[in-house]
Amino acid sequence: MRTKFIISFLLPLCFAALSSCVPSTKQVLATKESQVKLRSIQTRAFDTTDREMMLRTIIATLQDLGFIIDKADDVLGTVSGTKLDRYALRMTVTVRSRGETQLLVRANAQYEIYAVEDPEPYQQFFESLSKALFLTAHQVD
Repeated sequence: MRTKFIISFLLPLCFAALSSCVPSTKQVLATKESQVKLRSIQTRAFDTTDREMMLRTIIATLQDLGFIIDKADDVLGTVSGTKLDRYALRMTVTVRSRGETQLLVRANAQYEIYAVEDPEPYQQFFESLSKALFLTAHQVD
């Protein structure tokens, strides 16, 4: 009798609990915008090949925008930070070479487990980064 109760009552609950779990990869990939459009919002090319300077400027820019740097890896060319201002926004920025004269910078923002599709945070980041690169290039502190 007890075994029937466990099988008939608890087993369906276990299946229901397991089936309601959605992997975070599906949530991140489930964007309303096309991936190409989102990538174009997230990516900018800069006319420099100084990767180390770019990474330092990205770190400074994220800090100026109120992010706390969680991780920076100069070998991979990535910087991750979290902004805790009324919400938790996480941004990961990747730097890679584009040809022999440019660096490609891609910022990827997430709110909880959802990809940020609104262009405003990306525009704000890239505007600040461009200004910081200009000041760095002209040695203005």
